[in-house]
Amino acid sequence: MAHELESDKSFASFREPAWHGLGTVFNEEVSTKKMLELANLQDWNVRLEEVEVPEGFSSDKTYNYVARTNPFDKSQTDILGVVGERYRILQNEELFDFGDALLDGGGRWETAGSIKGGRQVFGSLALERETVLDPTGVSDKVNTYLLVNTSHDGSIAIQASVTPVRVVCANTLNLALGSGIGRNRNIKQSFKIRHTQTASGKIQAAREALGLANVYMDEFDKLAQEMIQQTVTNDQFMKMVELAYPVPEENKKGAMAKYQNKIDLIEYIYTGPYNDTIAGTAWGALNALTERLDWHRQGRKGSNEAVLAGASGFDPMVNAEKNRLLQVVRQAVAV
Repeated sequence: MAHELESDKSFASFREPAWHGLGTVFNEEVSTKKMLELANLQDWNVRLEEVEVPEGFSSDKTYNYVARTNPFDKSQTDILGVVGERYRILQNEELFDFGDALLDGGGRWETAGSIKGGRQVFGSLALERETVLDPTGVSDKVNTYLLVNTSHDGSIAIQASVTPVRVVCANTLNLALGSGIGRNRNIKQSFKIRHTQTASGKIQAAREALGLANVYMDEFDKLAQEMIQQTVTNDQFMKMVELAYPVPEENKKGAMAKYQNKIDLIEYIYTGPYNDTIAGTAWGALNALTERLDWHRQGRKGSNEAVLAGASGFDPMVNAEKNRLLQVVRQAVAV
């Protein structure tokens, strides 16, 4: 029951409809403390509790439970994970203070939430920088965010990432731009701190690594401008789709029907209401392929949490897949 409550109340978003009808919408700029309250992230009192070794067993290592006070029932303690003796606790308040400190308080909180029963926590700050792609009057806009996230079970480090989001469809374009041919390999999109270190002592290093978003976004702007000016024919687009998703070799368990549904969906997104102004360009092709990952796939067993993680920009598997799709588009049009 607690897990269901978290899915319903542990997400908050600025001015946008709550994700899949879940969470809280707020319409004015809020403080960091208020952001934590809206997403029910405050006063968890995350702590370590010693794991008792059963009688008859011995170990040279010490392990601890990571526990929290349930935000919806203060009488309940939740166990979030088991960690080693070097693991250091990070309160949600410290994670959000870390985000504030990186920007010297210059950002505006946009989203915040937790998934997986409180094991993973995230927040995003809107930055002032905006990219406008307007070669023929389409005025396609991309906003920039700083995403901070971590886990309370040791599965994810403390992370800060520069995250571009296309405005019209909320498509997150978390791309590793330093890996392309002719690109600046010194670009840092994200910064990570292990849970064996303190976040407060790494603020300056994080600022330097991220370059306060400017270097990464300069490279992103350059790539996006190139891609929106690169014409793509329908045949080229379908070739991209086939390269990205090859036809199944065997029709096991309805594989061909599932494959055709995927292809039909990508074609619809490509020419649909959010992408019709950029269809026929490499930029439109990239956004059609990546938008499917953010907003048009089902989580396992009907869960929305995996989709939320991908759309928010902190699912490493989704980010890796988006970068693979970027390479497919680049290779097809030599961008």
